[in-house]
Amino acid sequence: MDSPEKLLQTMKEALEQELQEQLKDLNISPYQLYHEMLAYHMGWVGEGAGPSATGKRIRPILLLLCTAASGGDWQQALPAAAAVEFVHNFSLIHDDIEDKSEYRRGRLTVWAKWGLSQGVNAGDALFTISHLAIHRLSKSYPPEIVLHASRLLLETCLRLTQGQYLDISFETQPEISLDDYLVMIEGKTAALFATCTHLGSLLGRCDPTCQNQFQQFGRSLGLAFQIIDDLLGIWGDESLIGKSTASDLVSGKKTYPVLLGLRSGGSFAKRWRQGNIQPEEVYDLAKSLEAEGIRAATQAEALRLTQQALAELSAAQPHGIAAEALYRLTNQMSRRIH
Repeated sequence: MDSPEKLLQTMKEALEQELQEQLKDLNISPYQLYHEMLAYHMGWVGEGAGPSATGKRIRPILLLLCTAASGGDWQQALPAAAAVEFVHNFSLIHDDIEDKSEYRRGRLTVWAKWGLSQGVNAGDALFTISHLAIHRLSKSYPPEIVLHASRLLLETCLRLTQGQYLDISFETQPEISLDDYLVMIEGKTAALFATCTHLGSLLGRCDPTCQNQFQQFGRSLGLAFQIIDDLLGIWGDESLIGKSTASDLVSGKKTYPVLLGLRSGGSFAKRWRQGNIQPEEVYDLAKSLEAEGIRAATQAEALRLTQQALAELSAAQPHGIAAEALYRLTNQMSRRIH
């Protein structure tokens, strides 16, 4: 490939083909609607289907780039890339159910469209398919690498559920500490990012030290990604993020800027502790947080973690066009807050 952009486009096209290939066998009688539910959630069919519905596929692309940047053949790693994307989407379907969210990326969620029971079942299906997908690595890799990859994926699924457990349990706690929050997002968000970069370097046949450096890069990137999402959940452009910016404050989610606001003890903290924030109050509360310096502090922490991720990536000594693409992708993710 002669440019990072060309490489990324080629990877995205190959990934979509791999994802669809792994679901196509379900499109048989009497399971056509079952297949449609999964294809709908993946963004391929239904009203609004297309790039805005599929999402950016950041996690599997990170895996493929790390494979290439560590000297491996990224095409051989496609089954693992599909596996982590299916895991991510399984978690999204269940997250929508647990949060009672009716919309994702501007479209009805699976459970809102087909009912709660079918939503749970669709999430379970993607979880199972992800573990079938990882075993397709056996076409190109020896058993010990496939087993290692499979174990990493399973451990990550457990970390995801641990993070989700904490997130749900925090809903009934009046306040939590920033340390509690960071432990939660380590599982809920950073764990899968770290596994993607770890798997990529494993499949690129890096040595253990190099794999650890790639893993730490993914962890820091995942933490930055979640804090940026928290910021956008209050100050983002609704047309770009695909959900209401009122939802986080109205639902009482204890995100990074909310916790900073509570620590500052200003007007936002006083109103938050009274409870039952209404949609019409959100704009003024967001302005209060910004006036107290919370938006700037959240941006600063996200940028600090991004710089940390870049330093850890540099320590892993990636090479080639894939390395250039990794640096660009990391910087692009941080620019979402501007």
